Amino acid sequence: MPIRSGTIVTALTTAALAAIGVLAWQASAAPDHTGGTHAGAAPSPSASGAPGKRHGGPPPATALPAESGQGKRVVYALGRKRVWLVDVNGTADRTFTVVPGSVSPDPGTYTVTSRTSTPIIGSDGVPVEHVVRFARVDGTTIGFSEAVNGSLPTPQTGKKAGGVRELPADGDAMWQFALNGTKVIVVP
Repeated sequence: MPIRSGTIVTALTTAALAAIGVLAWQASAAPDHTGGTHAGAAPSPSASGAPGKRHGGPPPATALPAESGQGKRVVYALGRKRVWLVDVNGTADRTFTVVPGSVSPDPGTYTVTSRTSTPIIGSDGVPVEHVVRFARVDGTTIGFSEAVNGSLPTPQTGKKAGGVRELPADGDAMWQFALNGTKVIVVP
């Protein structure tokens, strides 16, 4: 199957935005030339005179949630609409945002129960592929997927949709990572 030019453009754009975000985060936390820190960066505990006390705001949105399990797993943060693919050593190899459907699972531990690589019609009526299913809520199947045309869903009221939509490059990474039996940790 040839790669569509739209898929390549989407993947390159996503990669560029991720790289810019990482560089911006690193720059904001880097010390300035006078030995201080940039505005918004948390000083070290020893510099503040209060050892062990944490200062500053919450961790970055891309930080892996602290209580998200051990070992190889997919971590899905409902509130942040973000997913992490975590290797056996506990390192998040990839993180990306997702667009959830209208039905979400409760926080907890699940496993990948089935996968479909061929295009099917998603619960929102859009053809999807690389479907990775891990839960059911009141008869609605919950799973990660990417739209064949690369689109993200438009929220629809009154329709039960359990698809957690990913951009094509992220859906491809999920497909390679989350084999049947892989843990999926859902956090608030």
